[in-house]
Amino acid sequence: MFVNREEIPVYPIYRDPVHDFGFFHYDPCAIQFLSYEEIPLAPEAACVGLEIRVVGNDSGEKVSILAGTLARLDRDAPHYKKDGYNDFNTFYMQAASGTKGGSSGSPVIDWQGRAVALNAGSKTSSASAFFLPLERVVRALKFLQQGIDSTTNKWKAVTIPRGTLQATFLHKGFDETRRLGLRGETEQLVRHASPPEETGMLVVDSVVPGGPAHKLLEPGDVLVHLNGEVTTQFLRMESLLDDSVDHKVQLQIERGGKPLTVELLVQDLHSITPDYFLEVSGTVIHPLSYQQARNFRFHCGLVYVAEQGYMLFRAGVPRHAIIKKFAGEDISSVDDFISVLSKLSRGARVPLEYISHTDRHRRKSVLVTVDRHEWYAPPQIYTRNDSSGLWNVKSALPLNSPLLSSAINPIKQDLASTTISSGTISVSPMEQTHLHINQDPLDGVTSMETSCEHIADGPHCEDESDAGSKKRRLGEDTSSDGSMLPDSLHEQVEERLEDSGTATDAVLRDYQGGVAVAANASPECVLEPTLVMFEVHVPTSCMVDCVHSQHFFGTGVIIHHSQNMGLVAVDKNTVAVSVSDVMLSFAAYPIEIPGEVVFLHPVHNFALVAYDPSSLGAGVSVVRAAELLPEPALCRGDSVYLVGLSRSLQATSRKSFVTNPCAALNIGSADCPRYRATNMEVIELDTDFGSTFSGVIADEQGRVQAIWGSFSTQLKYGCSSSEDHQFVRGIPIHTISKILDKIVYGAEGPTLLINGVKRPMPLVRILEVELYPTLLSKARSFGLTDSWIQALVKKDPIRRQVLRVKGCFAGSKAEGLLEQGDMVLAINKEPVTCFRDIEDACQELDRCNDSDEKLKMTIFRQGREMELLVGTDVRDGIGTTRVMNWCGSIVQDPHPAVRALGFLPEEGHGVYVARWCHGSPVNRYGLYALQWIVEVNGKPTPDLDAFVTVTKEIEHGEFVRVRTIHLNGKPRVLTLKQDLHYWPTWELRFDPETAVWCRKTIKALDSSTALS
Repeated sequence: MFVNREEIPVYPIYRDPVHDFGFFHYDPCAIQFLSYEEIPLAPEAACVGLEIRVVGNDSGEKVSILAGTLARLDRDAPHYKKDGYNDFNTFYMQAASGTKGGSSGSPVIDWQGRAVALNAGSKTSSASAFFLPLERVVRALKFLQQGIDSTTNKWKAVTIPRGTLQATFLHKGFDETRRLGLRGETEQLVRHASPPEETGMLVVDSVVPGGPAHKLLEPGDVLVHLNGEVTTQFLRMESLLDDSVDHKVQLQIERGGKPLTVELLVQDLHSITPDYFLEVSGTVIHPLSYQQARNFRFHCGLVYVAEQGYMLFRAGVPRHAIIKKFAGEDISSVDDFISVLSKLSRGARVPLEYISHTDRHRRKSVLVTVDRHEWYAPPQIYTRNDSSGLWNVKSALPLNSPLLSSAINPIKQDLASTTISSGTISVSPMEQTHLHINQDPLDGVTSMETSCEHIADGPHCEDESDAGSKKRRLGEDTSSDGSMLPDSLHEQVEERLEDSGTATDAVLRDYQGGVAVAANASPECVLEPTLVMFEVHVPTSCMVDCVHSQHFFGTGVIIHHSQNMGLVAVDKNTVAVSVSDVMLSFAAYPIEIPGEVVFLHPVHNFALVAYDPSSLGAGVSVVRAAELLPEPALCRGDSVYLVGLSRSLQATSRKSFVTNPCAALNIGSADCPRYRATNMEVIELDTDFGSTFSGVIADEQGRVQAIWGSFSTQLKYGCSSSEDHQFVRGIPIHTISKILDKIVYGAEGPTLLINGVKRPMPLVRILEVELYPTLLSKARSFGLTDSWIQALVKKDPIRRQVLRVKGCFAGSKAEGLLEQGDMVLAINKEPVTCFRDIEDACQELDRCNDSDEKLKMTIFRQGREMELLVGTDVRDGIGTTRVMNWCGSIVQDPHPAVRALGFLPEEGHGVYVARWCHGSPVNRYGLYALQWIVEVNGKPTPDLDAFVTVTKEIEHGEFVRVRTIHLNGKPRVLTLKQDLHYWPTWELRFDPETAVWCRKTIKALDSSTALS
């Protein structure tokens, strides 16, 4: 971007492996409206006392000019961070120019308009700024100018010789070199051979293991001669090394006063600077660079984890890890890793060993799970092309690799394999490394952003205490498809286990004895075989519905367990979206298997997750479902038992008393709308295990009366700060029991493949209106008549309340009929006092064949009683099933939490930006989350299909005009440049026929085009 706002493309063609500079190439003919001149480079003009100007975009301001005076030319290179880039083996200049972020790389100009240095960094605590000398820049430029073809004006990659000993030197004053043992005669020799202003010598600071200087140079060695020449300056040392690549040089040093001579082979610096990387499931792996090898004291070229991505984040492998083994094979190069990866299939779980620079002397073992769904593109290799300035992309795996198949490899374990993995490499949820993800609305610190929220870990994070659990109904001899099972499932399992071997039988008998329930057993013992620990991961590439975390822990309860289907109920603060990977650990048997989300209730805070009972192996006979007790409802003062699981999968319980069986929830909307429980009454107890413990509420016989589930909310402090918070309450089992009956015995709804069997899933009829209770004493003040107050008290003498309308969901059939503040008095002439009354009325519509799907409601509005016919809506329990990525924005249909705010654009509301990716075109041009894309290049985009049609016509590098409407109703028009090379357009869809999330590329840059 030039000063006249003329924009042209530039391409990176060189970046120095050590020093803080690089070069971009552009076509001068592309500049049409600006006459400009180059800035001459004059490194020799730099001197102490020189008046300079730093011309740049300081703090993001256009064309700022800051004044200063060069105070030092021999400052040590600034240290930026311990685990990232730092310059070394060079001096820096210093001036009090006060430059800040945005002016990095700006020219430092003298009074004649010559550049004497490049602005590089500054101190935040003072006005000091640090400038990079230009000698090495000028040298590199001379080489690069040889790569221009004057006839075609095309660029060809040029190799710039750069040599290294893999050793870091510091410039130490003569006073310190004397303390290091430098002899007096040596100092005299150096002073006579150096300019009068010389004040010190070069001293070895560190040596990289495995490099040319390893075991030959040591920290504290003082360099005297290099190839027979007294060398006290970085510039001269680097010049000699650059001219001696692949040749030996002779160093004369003094170590503790003893002169030594060593010969070292100068290594090509580019050979230890990675020019390619592997990307798999968002994980970035490449050979360990010289920069990081220097930081961490590892050998160059080891297999280095630059970014965790999704696959290694799930396993708990940190950034900067070094991979040593994968699937039992030693890993010494990225090619070794790719070779092992190519043999794996989807869903495979294999061990990985790594070391970390923070704990370098011990290897750690984790289990890595290969993605079962197509959350990410297949593994790809990116290779730097200095001729084009791009990174060329190609598939990392051969075409016959099992990983390229969309088929899912079921995870089944026999007892022997389970025992081995549990004893060696398997890790429990509390041992997993956990990551807090902070999001910045402007800078986009993480890969996936919502532009307004702080992502923290889920409801049951590792640093929290115990997690919760839930239960189910018992004693059904009916299969999931409604057919009768043979005499006993237990008998079938015993027959199947006869061939398992004596070891398996022995272990199984131990567990069967452990879970046997006596007639007078405690609720804890009764419920332990029904409890399941959840570990849930949400892929960063598709964090739909503004889900607020990537990682969740929680406890569920088995509510159905038959020969071909198991169902577990859990709160939606543990399983928030269907776009997730769920792993289940059973309290009754030591095994971990995957689960699939099959139902997310559109209103209530619970989800149902299915598992394959055959994957349990021998454990299928010891795992069972809980007995549900939906009636009678709990009352104040009832004695109950709160039962859940500890992190070690041990059942924990305590006796409690119900303090409020019908507490109405009132959870406000978060900054970025996400699921929140509405229109729910929950159960409150006098004592519990804290806000991180979920489980079930049961009676003395262990029959489940409620789920003790986790709820998410957001506490706001002032106008600009907020914090995610969670609490636990009891969720009555009544609604879960009804949904379970519809799944088990058949329902009229969309089919879903569960464990290889297509099953109709239930639809839920709801009144899409957010309600809240008001005391009748308050309602009287609003003018409600005595007759209605008496009728409502008679209907419900305990609650003594009336429901009022908080708002209608945008796009619902109730929108425009009910208004904020309306009091709902009756439905079909029957008084209404609680949320369940309205749910029962909606379900009654389903039972009436001649129903017009409308509720006959009596409401009280502004002093008048009114009769209204209000339509209801039918929703499924699948949730969001389609998501798109365009230019780095994650778009989807607006989810219920957005519609609950009561606004959808009239122009079209089917393309809602849920998140954005850091470094993407939408990040650069400011298309952030919480807005709808209603037009692209003047063409309406009312839904995702129309959006796909319009964006498919846009080519790589084209500018796009986008019209958006924010959640606050504010319209906006912006432009962005499409980049199909790095940001292809793709979509992810859930296929109910195969129960697999499938990824499809909609538009990408052809590989041949990218190379041209």
